[in-house]
Amino acid sequence: MTELNSATSPNPDTLKVALLGCGNVGSQVARILLRDADSLAARTGARLELIGIAVRDLELARDPAIPAALFTDDARALVRSADLVIELLGGIEPARELIRSALEHGASVVSGNKALLAAEGPALYELADATGVQLSYEAAVAGAIPILRPIRDSLAGDKITRVLGIVNGTTNYILDQMDSTGADFESALAEAQRLGYAEADPTADVDGHDAAAKAAILASLSFHTRFALENVHCEGIRTISAADIEAARASGLVIKLLAIAEKVELDGAGQAGVNVRVHPTLLPREHPLASVRGAFNAVFVEAEYAGELMFYGQGAGGLATASAVLGDLVSAARRIVLGGPGRTETTKGSVPALGIDAVQTSYSIGLEVADQPGVLAKVAQIFAAHGVSIETMRQTIHPAAEATGSTARYAELRIVTHRAIESALAATVAQIRDLDVITSVTSVLRVEGV
Repeated sequence: MTELNSATSPNPDTLKVALLGCGNVGSQVARILLRDADSLAARTGARLELIGIAVRDLELARDPAIPAALFTDDARALVRSADLVIELLGGIEPARELIRSALEHGASVVSGNKALLAAEGPALYELADATGVQLSYEAAVAGAIPILRPIRDSLAGDKITRVLGIVNGTTNYILDQMDSTGADFESALAEAQRLGYAEADPTADVDGHDAAAKAAILASLSFHTRFALENVHCEGIRTISAADIEAARASGLVIKLLAIAEKVELDGAGQAGVNVRVHPTLLPREHPLASVRGAFNAVFVEAEYAGELMFYGQGAGGLATASAVLGDLVSAARRIVLGGPGRTETTKGSVPALGIDAVQTSYSIGLEVADQPGVLAKVAQIFAAHGVSIETMRQTIHPAAEATGSTARYAELRIVTHRAIESALAATVAQIRDLDVITSVTSVLRVEGV
């Protein structure tokens, strides 16, 4: 095929599809392309011919339902022969080089690579625009849930003010296990690994990096501005304890790892920006996101005109993610059949990215304190000095001190604040740590949805 492939000519009878990667998702995509060829052709208007599957190792055992003749280790030659390229390799390289090659040769690309899109998306979008082809990535966020197209297309005439998402199934499964069974973090993680929800090295999931990449993509689409991974404040769930889970339950709350992108108005400065962050979050149990169980994902969107919208479904898995990939593929193929330019991105604005210090939120703070007169007054005085109002305060005697009958007794305080600027809340916690009556600050969690 020449550099001017059939993607440049409308009304082709057949479109050649190259698949990069044949893992869990890739093998399901290949099976569907082969099995459902007739129905996909009816929907697309042209036959989608799978011409090759690029893999790193040709010697590995593959799905017997996929013809062995389709496999190749020459990915570069494969993408130059295709009208449509599906990239499911993951990582930065060689995925970036291969996507660039496909776009330069006039092929539209479907990708599920959230890490690459969060890091290199702007350059790839510009290249797709310049060559008049389509770069689609619904599968990069929340698996089977159709969330990117609704944000980009259905809400294009609206003004999104905030997006909150459970976008990592591994961490949601772990936190759900801790909440429903009383397990500690390590036990819940081990169970997630046994069931295949967590990798042997779970760092990307439990430290929040996977969710942060998805948060950058969601923010870019929602606020029409390019946000990179470095714009995302990121905290994971390793520090969440069984005591945190129990305290949340006692207060009618549940802990979720949330990806949040929201418009922030800076009081008195006449400026607005967007903050993007990932962190463990306390939610009321009646909030729609609180009921998301197991490895499922959900995205909660707040828009000026549409109000509150909830998108829920399978956030991972071969078939679920393959569904999102095939949706993008059919859309891109239809564009080729009908003619016209590719669907371009809508991130053409320049809303500033604001740090987390500018956010208004609430804190739940766990303290271990000396059980003696005057402690509460000292703590309350620091809150007042920083302009932070206390909403609730609950005190219990530390179980270990109670059991031993020690005269040096300790108490546990759980304080929930009213909404305040993050910088003031952080300064309050920092000063409390220095009090001589404070044994330790056991937890600091943000609260949303109250």
